[in-house]
Amino acid sequence: MSLPILPLQASTAPATPLQGWPLLRLGFRPFYLGAAAFAALALPLWLALLWGQSPVQPVLPGLLWHAHEMLFGFAAAVIVGFLMTAGKAWTGLPTPRGPWLGALALLWLAARIAAFSGPYWLFALLDLALLPLVCAVLLERLLRARNRRNLPLAGILALLALSNLGFHLAQAGVWAIDPRQALYAALALIVMIECVMGGRVIPAFTASATPGLRPVPAPRLELATLASTALALLAWVLHAHANAQAVLLLAAAALNAQRLFRWQGACTRGRPILWILHAAYAWLPLGLALLAAAALGGLPTSLGLHALAVGLTGGLIIGMVTRTARGHTGRALQVGRAEVMAYALVLGAATVRVALPALIPAWTNAALLLAGLGWSLAFAIYLWIYTPWLCRTRLDGKDG
Repeated sequence: MSLPILPLQASTAPATPLQGWPLLRLGFRPFYLGAAAFAALALPLWLALLWGQSPVQPVLPGLLWHAHEMLFGFAAAVIVGFLMTAGKAWTGLPTPRGPWLGALALLWLAARIAAFSGPYWLFALLDLALLPLVCAVLLERLLRARNRRNLPLAGILALLALSNLGFHLAQAGVWAIDPRQALYAALALIVMIECVMGGRVIPAFTASATPGLRPVPAPRLELATLASTALALLAWVLHAHANAQAVLLLAAAALNAQRLFRWQGACTRGRPILWILHAAYAWLPLGLALLAAAALGGLPTSLGLHALAVGLTGGLIIGMVTRTARGHTGRALQVGRAEVMAYALVLGAATVRVALPALIPAWTNAALLLAGLGWSLAFAIYLWIYTPWLCRTRLDGKDG
């Protein structure tokens, strides 16, 4: 997920021999690997559940399992892996590694398994444990390093943990709300992370790779974009009046589109590792506009949801897990044809999932099948290329 503030380069070579299994030397390694494997498997399983062909059943209703696990199973794993990596660069302090990192990864995995093995209370306990632990680690490091700029990330992570708690309380009947509302809140928080951090890294990455490109800062536009996006998503989550939702969502869509245009994405045509970030971010204004149309009754809400969840979040994730994994394993920030294919498959999955049901509703099942297969194949490609790299020492022999 697009969260970095500084280029994530590892520290200088260690003075002592590297210790421990390479997979557990830095947070991105086990969590990127787990997230990609889960992404590749979860969509076929969801389609089997949807069409009554699955040999196993989750402890949640099928639709809620799909929505919850793509947010708190897949996306959360990428966020955790990134923050446990970026936190070290931001603060200069060590983040969990070795047995401690392994325990966090196993906790994440145990929750994914418990979603099918049950009982529900065990799944809920395991699922709720990870994000507060990671939030505490990140907050402690940021405070100790006096890194105030990134403190809002710890706050958003805490809110994400609270939205997960709200989901489980609602599902258990303790809180009288629709569990989907808590999932909408979680998606909104993830979108805000992407909006904030995308504004920091996408133009910076583009400028650093494009000689002569010097983006002109626009602090007022940045502030207006972040504020309008947060307000629009809040109105959507809280089910404000339909007209108010539509106005706020369309305003946020327009500001995000203007912001994206200023980043000069046309300069990245020959650099797939960059254009994927621009192409993915384009789904943010589109998704907000689709939610505005849904608020007015013009389109199903699911179209806007999947524009944000598949196009924006999936696109930024596949872009960032390739870029940061390459950088942190000592490889060039250039991708090959297989990785470009993975990018295209994620963006294609989003296009099919959103456009086909909107244009030809009778083809919705075909859209689900094509989008699910494209998504799974994209992350299977990532696993094929990156699993050996994530399990081995960096090419340059450095730690990380």
